[in-house]
Amino acid sequence: MFAAKKGNAPAAPNPSHLLPSELMDRCIGSKLWVILKSERELVGTLKGFDLYVNMVLEDVTEYEFTPDGNCNMTTLDTILLNGNNVAMLVPGGKPE
Repeated sequence: MFAAKKGNAPAAPNPSHLLPSELMDRCIGSKLWVILKSERELVGTLKGFDLYVNMVLEDVTEYEFTPDGNCNMTTLDTILLNGNNVAMLVPGGKPE
């Protein structure tokens, strides 16, 4: 049914496969787009994180989307973000 692998050599690990914490570790010091579970998004420089995805972000721009379609922007120096609020992380910052 399945083709047998010739020889006993183990398959080489694929370098493109990263654990989420490894990817976040590579993002320290760079821009990160954080999409929250609420109607908010954050773009800032990742300074640190823990295994619960709590993050310290600097030079943060917060985007709050209102039900009428408007977007309110707030700038913040440094924040500590609770990882329970995070829905998605995008390395590289928000596209313009």
